[in-house]
Amino acid sequence: MTLDVSTLRKDFPVLSREVHDGRRLVYLDSAASSQTPTPVLEAMDRYYRWSRSNVHRGVYRLAEEATDLYEGGRTKLASFVDADPRGVVFTKNATEAMNLVAYAWVRRHVGPDDVVLTTMMEHHANHVPLLYAARDVGFEVRHVPLTDDGQLDHDAARELVADGRVTFLAMVHVSNVLGTRNDVAAMTALVRDANAECVVLVDGTQAVPQMPVSFRELDVDFYALTGHKMCGPTGIGALIAKPERLEQMDPFLTGGEMIRDVSIEAVTWNEIPAKFEAGTPMIAEAAGLGAAVDYLTGVGMEAIRDHETQLAQVFLDRLGELDGVSVHGPADATLRGGAISFAIEGVHPHDVGAMLDSKGVCVRVGHHCAKPLMKELGVVATARASLYLYNDVDDLDPLVEGIEAARSFFAR
Repeated sequence: MTLDVSTLRKDFPVLSREVHDGRRLVYLDSAASSQTPTPVLEAMDRYYRWSRSNVHRGVYRLAEEATDLYEGGRTKLASFVDADPRGVVFTKNATEAMNLVAYAWVRRHVGPDDVVLTTMMEHHANHVPLLYAARDVGFEVRHVPLTDDGQLDHDAARELVADGRVTFLAMVHVSNVLGTRNDVAAMTALVRDANAECVVLVDGTQAVPQMPVSFRELDVDFYALTGHKMCGPTGIGALIAKPERLEQMDPFLTGGEMIRDVSIEAVTWNEIPAKFEAGTPMIAEAAGLGAAVDYLTGVGMEAIRDHETQLAQVFLDRLGELDGVSVHGPADATLRGGAISFAIEGVHPHDVGAMLDSKGVCVRVGHHCAKPLMKELGVVATARASLYLYNDVDDLDPLVEGIEAARSFFAR
């Protein structure tokens, strides 16, 4: 199935904008935050206009409507990633979801003699919480290195787990810097061959917007995602978990709604997933996320993946024709997502970003919340263009022209 990008673009009001004296806006930063289609905006507007109320607390019509919207968002998301709704915990973003696991699982179930395994391509959100927990608990953190083309080195990983001490694996599904699509199932099997009881957390923030994801088929314990990268609103994410894991965990946050009973001396937690959702939740955002799921389902996740792969290969090929331009990550687009980080010899990424902005092109520059990876690559920062369902080859022309202009102007 081929995407009708010109029709899809009409669903995203911001893409009709002009910037910098009439230049067409070219948005290539969806790995940071995707744009929001009209059906998502309308779903949130309907809640605020017609069903504004709290959830799980009232028996009147508005409260019931709000609760249906909120729980409907959970049910839709669970179906979208092939998971049990009881294992879907709403959080404010993926960072909170991964911190929830670090606090409520890792700190309680990983001992000082254990080892936590992660990778050199992790976002800080999946790295810093582990370092923080390691400081307090005393366990060792090991890192899977990368191959020359930006993939995980499975042979090295096999050596790192050989002693059977790895009890927790934290890894990214699709790298936000390299674009690499990691084989989660293979890495999970590798680790569990050494220790069948190893618990696995996956950062799925870049994968869920771009490709079909089945939580059941991956057979991991925890999977983190965020709404704002998948055409949904900011302020909402989710931890997808095996229900039995959530049952083994104490809450990360406490307060109203997450309790079954409270006395002046003790508290009994609520059932999952409510046990992990203290206080008034993100109701409008859940409605918007549900609408985003409907939208992406309507477009088709396989079609989105194939479109990104084809467009990424065109961009990679065009970059390969430019002198002094290098790409970080796999050169084969079938091995990666839509995020493509590149460097121009002798030009700082911030200068590249400024030049592209002057031409109406939006890209990300910096360390992308992945400083250990930057050090591994031997750079302080990169420029990153990230492609999505509303981009097409027409967006690549001003992008490549801007890269050439930056090289010509700054590389002297």
